[in-house]
Amino acid sequence: MSRARGRLRAALFLAAFSPRGVKSRVPGRRGLSARPAPQEPGMEYQEAVRTLNTLQTNASYLEQAKRQRGDLQTQLEVMKLFLARSGLQVEDLDQLNVIHITGTKGKGSTCAFTERILRGYGLKTGFFSSPHLVQVRERIRINGQPISPQLFTKHFWRLYHRLEETKDSSSCGSMPGYFRFLTLMAFHVFLQEKVDLAVMEVGIGGAYDCTNIIRKPVVCGVSSLGIDHTSLLGDTMEKIAWQKGGIFKSGVPAFTVPQPDGPLAVLKERAEQVSCPLYLCPPLEALEEGGPPLTLSLQGEHQRSNAALALQLARSWLQQKDHQGTGELKASRPGLLCQLPLAPTFQPTSHMRHGLQDTEWPGRTQILRRGPLTWYLDGAHTCGSMQACVRWFLQALRPQRPSSGPEVRVLLFNSTGNRDSSALLKLLQPCQFDYAVFCPNLTEVSSMDNADQQNFSVTLDQVLLRCLEHQQQWSRLDEEQASPDLWSTSPEPGGPTSLLLAPCPPHTHSTSSLVFSCISHALQWISQGLDPVFQTSSSPQNLLAHPVADSGASILREAAAIHVLVTGSLHLVGGVLKLLEPSLSQ
Repeated sequence: MSRARGRLRAALFLAAFSPRGVKSRVPGRRGLSARPAPQEPGMEYQEAVRTLNTLQTNASYLEQAKRQRGDLQTQLEVMKLFLARSGLQVEDLDQLNVIHITGTKGKGSTCAFTERILRGYGLKTGFFSSPHLVQVRERIRINGQPISPQLFTKHFWRLYHRLEETKDSSSCGSMPGYFRFLTLMAFHVFLQEKVDLAVMEVGIGGAYDCTNIIRKPVVCGVSSLGIDHTSLLGDTMEKIAWQKGGIFKSGVPAFTVPQPDGPLAVLKERAEQVSCPLYLCPPLEALEEGGPPLTLSLQGEHQRSNAALALQLARSWLQQKDHQGTGELKASRPGLLCQLPLAPTFQPTSHMRHGLQDTEWPGRTQILRRGPLTWYLDGAHTCGSMQACVRWFLQALRPQRPSSGPEVRVLLFNSTGNRDSSALLKLLQPCQFDYAVFCPNLTEVSSMDNADQQNFSVTLDQVLLRCLEHQQQWSRLDEEQASPDLWSTSPEPGGPTSLLLAPCPPHTHSTSSLVFSCISHALQWISQGLDPVFQTSSSPQNLLAHPVADSGASILREAAAIHVLVTGSLHLVGGVLKLLEPSLSQ
């Protein structure tokens, strides 16, 4: 396998884009903060994104930051200095009605539900989330829609020049990193667009996240907690809960979904320390009592928990603003968990029902049906979210009508960062895939033409080797499942005959695995020209020359139904959506 790694790395390194070639073309003139840099027609947005990408933290710096974490409290002070350099003060942010939502999994879906419910009341909404799927402007939304390329470009250059002009004279004389910059930009957009409220998803952190310079949110929410980003947040659920509870503010109501006892006790303690009224959300079933069932646009049992939290957050803000139609209250049950009061139940209004039903949040429990192909997209990347993803996928398969011919199940997977990909892959074993396909989060072999997909926080070697590690992990899991007695089998050594493919060593189990250089090549092989939208000029059956790829291509072309689960990384899902739904790039 070491020989296969060397071949794959060498081939892809020559073909892929090197981030060292990126250079900012922003002019150095002073006193032109509000004037965009001159650009070629039609290139303004892409050039702004390329310049934004130069603010990405490189891989070596990330590793250094993990070794020298220092006093995280200073991160908030630094953010305040950046805010001042951008032309705003913390007091200016008090004008925004912010709903602040944190958590480990489900916080993005909760934000989407909450924003759509409140927009249904005729309110002008802002929405800040992370990461983006296809275009970076998705992170800043007005009335549910990503801001236009023109609006993004205008605000980007205005903010960029302001920060450039103050670099030398400021005690914080640098440019903010990628996420900090976008957070600052969101504040400016929401204030200038005069939104009625802004739903803001907290970043990786909580207490020391740059979004936490918001002093007076109107309501806070905590979605499900789990083990993730341990190098930054801590290695226990309690430590992670301490970080997430850092968004609580004195007198500001907060709601949480049910959590394990330990983290829930920490959240309760954090709320008491700042005199924050914290409530436990009752299950969605409690809000359905006496009325018709609630219909959710996002499927899966875990989305019901997110919807329950969103309803409480929306109702809390509507009550504070004396809006009508907040729902008819029911008597609250007296049950307490960890001495945490249960939020009152109520009858959801028609606006709330329509909001849950009409929420659009691509890449989360999303299904695309295209002829014989069905794509199941879910950006699960933690053990808890992957368990929910598997339950959703298997449940979604059950209602399918029996096909008139053979069915094929395909996994398309990638995992990034320091996550335990072996644990994630083990959770996927019950899905009984016929093929497991692995590729980096690169839409094409070269991402030079698409600035939105560039990522300089990891090196090319790292992403390629990680895909090979995923394949090895999957092969081991397959062999263990196929042969509980490990001494009874002796897999034959195998090696790739193509520089762009690394096959799984043959064993008694029926699953085969492949590694591709980019998402486009993986989709070409999986779809075999059968997807009416995703069509390429190259012939998919001749894309690779290897027995596993050739035999699999024949099976896929003859299948009556192909079920493809795309998961493990939200960035992978975003790259797939870019190719399957070209309209998202418009």
